[in-house]
Amino acid sequence: MCNGEGEYVCQNSQCRCQCAEEFPQCNCPITDIQIMEYTLANMAKSWAEAYKDLENSDEFKSFMKRLPSNHFLTIGSIHQHWGNDWDLQNRYKLLQSAMEAQRQKIQRTARKLFGLSVRCRHNPNHQLPRERTIQQWLARVQSLLYCNENGFWGTFLESQRSCVCHGSTTLCQRPIPCIIGGNNSCAMCSMANISLCGSCNKGYKLYRGRCEPQNVDSERSEQFISFETDLDFQDLELKYLLQKMDSRLYVHTTFISNEIRLDTFFDPRWRKRLSLTLKSNKNRMDFIHMVIGMSVRICQMRNSSLDPMFFVYVNPFSGSHSEGWNMPFGEFGYPRWEKIRLQNSQCYNWTLLLGNRWKTFFETVHIYLRSRTRLTTPGRNETGQGPVDLSDPTKRQFYIKISDVQVFGYSLRFNADLLRSAVQQVNQSYTQGGQFYSSSSVMLLLLDIRDRINRLAPPVAPGKPQLDLFSCMLKHRLKLTNSEIIRVNHALDLYNTEILKQSDQMTAKLC
Repeated sequence: MCNGEGEYVCQNSQCRCQCAEEFPQCNCPITDIQIMEYTLANMAKSWAEAYKDLENSDEFKSFMKRLPSNHFLTIGSIHQHWGNDWDLQNRYKLLQSAMEAQRQKIQRTARKLFGLSVRCRHNPNHQLPRERTIQQWLARVQSLLYCNENGFWGTFLESQRSCVCHGSTTLCQRPIPCIIGGNNSCAMCSMANISLCGSCNKGYKLYRGRCEPQNVDSERSEQFISFETDLDFQDLELKYLLQKMDSRLYVHTTFISNEIRLDTFFDPRWRKRLSLTLKSNKNRMDFIHMVIGMSVRICQMRNSSLDPMFFVYVNPFSGSHSEGWNMPFGEFGYPRWEKIRLQNSQCYNWTLLLGNRWKTFFETVHIYLRSRTRLTTPGRNETGQGPVDLSDPTKRQFYIKISDVQVFGYSLRFNADLLRSAVQQVNQSYTQGGQFYSSSSVMLLLLDIRDRINRLAPPVAPGKPQLDLFSCMLKHRLKLTNSEIIRVNHALDLYNTEILKQSDQMTAKLC
């Protein structure tokens, strides 16, 4: 009875093997348990394959083809189409009955497995497969619609209207259509770019692919910030003007650096920092500034093959270094530095063209510079600070100098007093219990200004909210406290959702 591994003992109508010391597992039917675990693993596979069979069925494929593709489909709208497709409903009922029979079979097998494992020293590790709810099926349909591109796939997040791609890539997301119907202002998506609105409902006007209330008087908002400028160039014109260093694009900044001086050679193998700032709060209080490009002229010693690396941080409206954002060169469509050698010299012009697409506000630009490769040197205590020795041929091949650094852009008129007065009206309405109707025109104006400022925020990864530049402007140019900024933004959000019935765009705090 015990295969010679113990004594067969019966007590209180229960019999078992009393194992010998050298056979502690004599009561455990390991072979039978392994067979049961293998059976359960196959059942779990067939459970997952049943879901795949439904997705590969003709009924499901026909359902996916009939879904509208000219506008965004929420979970609720997909549910309506799901319930109205009778062929798919019959196929789904067959799946549910098959899964119920499979679930009972798995439960019976699992009970037998745990019964066999009672006298074993380890408990079996098994979990019942989870049944996919109707809500999960609808989310799956949404992911197949919008997160199935370039051979990659992912999971769609409706709250953020973006995909979380699987496999460490961001290439699975398709263009997300605009939202129409219900309380939304858009009537039809654009044919050229389905992510933007093409026409608006009554009471709204189309502006850059978005519908805005017709009550907003954009000419009045120009009294606060002059968003329009005479420098209305196309990107090809801007590129030509930047190459020619056209004086119309100059923004006169102050060069600040404790580590390097212009037209002086230095060793770039250690990080160097320089800043270009405007000090608008002291010198030009009636303007805010846009950057559309940058240029750095770098001269190298002969036979030098070191290329510098740039890390650029931008403070949109002054503030500390932590309140700046990093330019994502080459990511999300963001431009890269272009290198052009000047004739009959060892100097190069490094040019960054942001153009109209990536232009943004700036007050201070911090540039961190170092070589692409960090070469080891004999002196371990060498820091790269102080004057360099140009007479040493083993070192001077690494030295470079910056002969010129320039920010290109333009300035916009900014009426801080008028804007501060409007903000205080919103703040007062909020503290009085949300009496928005008395200051409806001011609310619309500030919503328009906030939207136009935050549109110029830098690009971010899919699924992440854009940076909140509007709050930075309130803090550093209007000198509002953090509590005042929170109240103003909350009041605008409430008015936008409760009165205008529009969804808010999520933003990330910068300042």
